Amino acid sequence: MKKLDWYILKKFLRVFFFSIFLFAVIAVVIDVSEKTDDFVRSGLSGPEIFTHYYIGFIPHIIALLFPLFVFIAVIFFTSKMAGQTEIVAILASGTTYNRWLRPYWIGGVLLGLLLWVSNQWIVPKANNIRGSFEAAYVDAHSSYNALLTTSPDVYFRIDSFTYAGIYGYDTANNRGRGFFTYRVEKGKVVSNLRAENIIWDTATKNWRLTDVIERKVLDSKESVSFTMEIRKTYPFKPLDIKKDKYTKDKLTTAQLINQIKVEELRGSEGLNELKIERYRRDATPITVLLLTLIGGIIAGRKVRGGSGSHLALGFVIAALFIITDRFSTIFSTKGNLPPLLAAWIPNMIFIWVVYYLYKKAPK
Repeated sequence: MKKLDWYILKKFLRVFFFSIFLFAVIAVVIDVSEKTDDFVRSGLSGPEIFTHYYIGFIPHIIALLFPLFVFIAVIFFTSKMAGQTEIVAILASGTTYNRWLRPYWIGGVLLGLLLWVSNQWIVPKANNIRGSFEAAYVDAHSSYNALLTTSPDVYFRIDSFTYAGIYGYDTANNRGRGFFTYRVEKGKVVSNLRAENIIWDTATKNWRLTDVIERKVLDSKESVSFTMEIRKTYPFKPLDIKKDKYTKDKLTTAQLINQIKVEELRGSEGLNELKIERYRRDATPITVLLLTLIGGIIAGRKVRGGSGSHLALGFVIAALFIITDRFSTIFSTKGNLPPLLAAWIPNMIFIWVVYYLYKKAPK
């Protein structure tokens, strides 16, 4: 790398990390004001609140707005360079436009890799800390969530041949009533089990069934047995039944891939949400690179409005990107749009935006 690369790259990284640090501080202050009652109710000290919540909240909020702040940082420092006629001098010295864009490529790739690594391991672990705290001290005291401690009927597939259901599963006590399973082979039901109650035993880590009737269909006859209480080890746990809105955010990418396979086997609903999260973790780092190039190309041209016009145009483009992302997500979760396509549609569109701006930029 030459002096020009270091000069631009230092400005880029300095402005980005300063802005993201400043935003993190503001986000923490606002969050503290909103959750003061929950913190007091939890009985935790200041250091404990930081280690049990904010050590997870800060990486979460930074990763959430990481691409946007990369975009803002690029527009801000590049527009300032353009206003001071530095870019005109660089290009007038014989430096090609592509050569001038090289440090933007380098910075975009470096920050994209940083976000990619964080999305795979660091952010999910942080979300695990944040989600556990909110589930215990914030959501637990919500009047809305209090009405949802008893979930509606649950139906799922245990394996390729066995189906199960629970009527009125209580997520607070990990117990349900009206549990049943049936196994299908070659299009016929070969066994059926019904229990009045199903209870998770935290000591033995298995399920306790009461008032159990079990039927087995043989070639020419049927056997029926009744048992007051039995214990079963099923490949599902209370966490698999409970609808946790933080599940997809808590899992590392390897765990998320395994969870997707399990949910596909069970035929679970909401599978597209897990898949979109999986693909978005790879797509967002590419977004960082695209927004870096867009910001550099837009702000590299000296205009009468200065930084203000550059920032205004930048916010319009960022808003269009967010709208495109939201629409593709909704069409996938509520419609038939493939999750892989939904996660990558914004990038596919904005690649052409980069190309168009690049062709129109004065060189």
